[in-house]
Amino acid sequence: NSASPSLGEPERVRSPPRLVEICLMHPLDVVKTRFQIQGGSSDPTSYKSLRDCFRTIFRKEGIFGFYKGILPPILAETPKRAVKFFTFEQYKKALSLTPLSPGMALSVAGLGSGLTEAFIVNPFEVVKVSLQANRDSFKEQPSAFAQARRIINSDGFGLRGLNKGLTSTLGRHGVFNMIYFGFYFNVKDAIPANPDPTLEFLRKFAIGLTSGTISSCVNIPFDVAKSRIQGPQPEPGAIKYRTCFQTMALVYREEGFLALYKGLVPKVMRLGPGKNKKSLKLYAQCFSFIMYIKMLVRKPKSVMFNI
Repeated sequence: NSASPSLGEPERVRSPPRLVEICLMHPLDVVKTRFQIQGGSSDPTSYKSLRDCFRTIFRKEGIFGFYKGILPPILAETPKRAVKFFTFEQYKKALSLTPLSPGMALSVAGLGSGLTEAFIVNPFEVVKVSLQANRDSFKEQPSAFAQARRIINSDGFGLRGLNKGLTSTLGRHGVFNMIYFGFYFNVKDAIPANPDPTLEFLRKFAIGLTSGTISSCVNIPFDVAKSRIQGPQPEPGAIKYRTCFQTMALVYREEGFLALYKGLVPKVMRLGPGKNKKSLKLYAQCFSFIMYIKMLVRKPKSVMFNI
């Protein structure tokens, strides 16, 4: 079975738009993390609403408080995207040889790409979350590199140090990509293309927006668990949140079912609109680059160097 989605003519994608997107959306990521790591409503330091969170951060930490932990996602962006789309293409190609239906193959390939991507992303996420959780003023906060050194010196590179929360990150990225890639390409093929450029853009945008929103809603319990594990523990010196499902069960038992969906609104605001045409343009570019490299490798040397 063939599971090759048609993306049309590959388009050139540059990194500056992605960096601009990260900078524009990062305040929502900070707010999302703050909601996810806070306990129940009885906590006097908890934020009451999205507006209260924005107002409190701005008043106590300044405008730069919304940009805490921004360097790790900027550094991780290029390798993360490259790994995601490269592995998705490889898994998709391998699964085309199996009896899986094209739609299922796309979802499984998305799952595989998300799991692979998580190994690259997790150390950056550990540093990012620890910086975002810090409520000191921006001037008093350590740099991303200083924070990474502190984590390594204190707890090492393992599952209690720079790679803590790995299982939650695996779940978060695996589930997101599984739903996103499977839903997007299947729905995109099911809804006919429109010859009108404006309506065609709206069609793709709506499918991308819906895909990102559904994926965000389904994977957010893993995101909450990840933030609890990677963020500061409630009691200094004692590890309360240890593993992914243990953390989910603990949050559910102590704070209720809805606590597993903390930070959903800023997450959807940030990820829903972002997971559309830009990501798929980058996928097309990565695919085109892979094909170009393969073409060069297969060419005789006399042709390759005949300039």
